[in-house]
Amino acid sequence: MKRRFMSFIVFALLSILTITSICSAVDTVAIGAVRDKAVLDSSDFKVIDDFIASALSELSEVEDFTATSKIRAELVRYSRPVQSEQLQYTDKFFESAYNRMSEALKTTSQLTDPARKFKMTLNLLIIMDGFGNTRLADLAIGLLKDENPIIRYWAVHAITNLRIAGHLNAEAANNNPKPAEQIVTGLKSLVEKANPDTLALMVKFTADTNAPQADELLLQIADMRIKRYADWSVEYELLDESVLGALCQSMSEDAVTSNFARRFGQLYSYVIQRYVKGQDVLSDMQKQQLASVIVGTERSCMGLRLGMIQSTIRTAVQQNDFGTIMGEHDKLLGSESGPGQIELKLNFDYGQSTDGSKHLSPLVLSDPPKVETDQAGDSSVSDSNGK
Repeated sequence: MKRRFMSFIVFALLSILTITSICSAVDTVAIGAVRDKAVLDSSDFKVIDDFIASALSELSEVEDFTATSKIRAELVRYSRPVQSEQLQYTDKFFESAYNRMSEALKTTSQLTDPARKFKMTLNLLIIMDGFGNTRLADLAIGLLKDENPIIRYWAVHAITNLRIAGHLNAEAANNNPKPAEQIVTGLKSLVEKANPDTLALMVKFTADTNAPQADELLLQIADMRIKRYADWSVEYELLDESVLGALCQSMSEDAVTSNFARRFGQLYSYVIQRYVKGQDVLSDMQKQQLASVIVGTERSCMGLRLGMIQSTIRTAVQQNDFGTIMGEHDKLLGSESGPGQIELKLNFDYGQSTDGSKHLSPLVLSDPPKVETDQAGDSSVSDSNGK
C-alpha cells in the first residue's frame, strides 16, 4: 500500500476507535432516566434536546483530544434506547440531533481558524457515523465536496457504514427508494475525484446494501477505473480486487447481469494486460498489487462464485509465465478468436461496434507510456503512478 494511503487509513482508524470510550464527559443522569422510560412526554423531549445541545456546546469548547472522544462516545451511546422497540425515544433523539447538528455545522462553517474548523467538522462527522441514522444523511452529503480529503472521507463513511446500509435495505424492502437515492446521488458526484480509500468505502457500501440505486454507483466506479486503466493513470491497483468482487457478486445473482459482467470482464482484462505489458515500467509495488488482484479474483470469483475452479493463472504469475497468463486471459475473457468461458457461462458480450456487431472480447490495452529516467537512473511511468 502506498505510504500516503496507509497514513490516511491509520488516521481514520485512530479517529473512529476513540469513539468506543465510555467514560463520562457530560451530565448523563437526566438523559439516562429518560432513556429507561417506556412512554415519553414533552418534558422528556426537552431533556433529550438539552442533552444534545449541551454535549455539542461542550464539544466546541474543549481542546483535549481525550475529552472530545468522551463527548462523542456519550452522544452515540445515548442515541440508542435501552429497549430497541422504544421508537418514541429514537425518533425524538434524531429529530433533535438533526436540528442541533445542523446548527453546529452552520456555526462551524463560519469559523475563521482553519484548524478549529477542521477539528469541529471532523468531530461532527464522526458522531454522525456513530449514529448511523439516515435522518442525518443530508448533513454529511453537504460535506462530500469539502476541499479537505479527510473531511470527504468521513462524510462518505457517515453515509455508507453498516447501520446506514441496514436502514437502506429495510427501506428498499418497504418500497421506499428515497433514502438510497439521496445517498447514492451524493456519492456519485464524488466518484471522479475520490481517493482510493474513499472509493473503497463506496465499493463496500454497494456490496452491503440491497438498494438497487447502489448498482448504479458500482457501475460508475467500475467505468471510472476502466478508464483510468485505459490511459495508464490508475492509482492503487489493489482497490480493484474489491471492485471486481462486488461486480462478481452482482453478476452471479438472479438478475439482469450483463452490465456487471461486461464491466467485470473489461476491468479484469485490463488488470491482467497492465500486469503483463507493464513489467518494464511499473514499480514493484504496483506489480505486486496487480498480481494480488489477478490471483485473488481467480480464486474468489472464478472459483467460489462461478464454479470455474482453477489455479492456472496463479501458477503462471508465480512463475512469471506471461504467455500462459495471456493464454488464460483469452480462454476466460475472450479474444479475437471467439468468446471466453465467462461470456458463454453468463451470456454477455462486450458491447456493440458501429456496424452493430457484438464485441466478443475485451478492449486491448494500449502500450504503456514512455519511461522517464531520473538523474539517479531510476525508471518510472510518466503518469500519475510515476510521481
